[in-house]
Amino acid sequence: MAQHGPARDDATRDSAPAGVPTARAGAEPGAARSEPPPGTTGERGTGAEPAAPTGRATDAPTTAPDVPAQDASAQNAPGRDAAGSVATGSGRFGRPGRPLRRSSFLVGFTGALGVLLAYTVFLGIRNAGGILVLVVIALFLAVGLNPAVVRLRRWGLPHGLAVAVVALTLVLLIVAGLVALVPPVVTQTGQFIDQLPSYVEELRRNRTVNDLVVRYDVMQRVQALANADTVGRALDGVLGGAQLIFGTIFRVLTVLVLTIYFLAYFDKLRDLGYALVPRSRRQRVSLIGDEILTKVGAYMVGALSIAVLAGATTFVFALVVGLPYPFALAVVVAVTDLIPQIGATLGAVIVSLVGFATGLPIGIACVVFFVLYQQVENYLIYPKIMRRSVEVNEVAALLAALLGVALMGVVGALIAIPVVAALQLIVREVVLPRQDRR
Repeated sequence: MAQHGPARDDATRDSAPAGVPTARAGAEPGAARSEPPPGTTGERGTGAEPAAPTGRATDAPTTAPDVPAQDASAQNAPGRDAAGSVATGSGRFGRPGRPLRRSSFLVGFTGALGVLLAYTVFLGIRNAGGILVLVVIALFLAVGLNPAVVRLRRWGLPHGLAVAVVALTLVLLIVAGLVALVPPVVTQTGQFIDQLPSYVEELRRNRTVNDLVVRYDVMQRVQALANADTVGRALDGVLGGAQLIFGTIFRVLTVLVLTIYFLAYFDKLRDLGYALVPRSRRQRVSLIGDEILTKVGAYMVGALSIAVLAGATTFVFALVVGLPYPFALAVVVAVTDLIPQIGATLGAVIVSLVGFATGLPIGIACVVFFVLYQQVENYLIYPKIMRRSVEVNEVAALLAALLGVALMGVVGALIAIPVVAALQLIVREVVLPRQDRR
């Protein structure tokens, strides 16, 4: 009878609920068995391999340890994955599903969609190239004018009022330039139209001109050209000129509005750009980005200072030698001086041509003046002002200006030097240290 005890114990244990310890026959009620009987633990002796689980309940407790209610609710809360880690989403729309299987069809379809998307982006950038250029100009102006806004805020002005003061100053400068340039053009054009009949009469009285007119049938050629097609092309030219004028006005207003908008939301846009960077690299990227913005702003301030100085010097010289429209010529020199490398020479050529048209001695004086002034500007003024803002190699600056002109025209030449300064900073602080660690 005693031999059937273990069997009865096994039967009793098998019939007991899983995870509940069973009492041995003859033991006191309530005394739970703490150790399983021999032969059920999977050990047949010393050094024996443990038996494979049979799927039958054992004496060891199988219930999980008690979990606090707050921990269990936190694990089941939305926004957490199976491992309990916090997900990136808000969790309002449930947990993300399992990733799709990487079949060959899915990989090929995804690749085709990527190529199509890249081509669509290329077409969009090409078609919106004109607007993107205006956006780049506005961003460049906003970065250059932001130090003025910061300085006004340090003086106690609110942010909105500081932006308004800077924007109003920019508008006044544009209006002053137009007032200086438009009246001379209109006056010279009106004088030419008024004197055109006298010019024609003088040509008719010239015997050599009359002989040429008769020999080459100039009058018949003029009458042949004066037909409907010629008039239509002339009208198209007039309409094209009007379209060019209104298009230029629209572009200037667009750049002005975008510049004011970027100035007003400059800090928010900068913080948004830094927020798109991973947190592990955000601090370093923000420091480098702030340094780049500082260099661009310093370059803009230095370039404007040099341009204003060149314009003021040209204005004084024009008054001394008696050049016509001195203020307009000073504005031309100041605007062209903003173009790196070739701007100062371009302004000098324009003023010198006006001087030679006025008189030979005045033209020679203009050439001598600009040769001397450019030497002073290149070797004294420019290095002293730009040394604290950007440090760009002269060869790199020349190549950048040429590439900028080839890619984006005058706008590319204007932004070439700051872009090279930013690239030099990135290479020095990021690329070279990474190469040294390899």
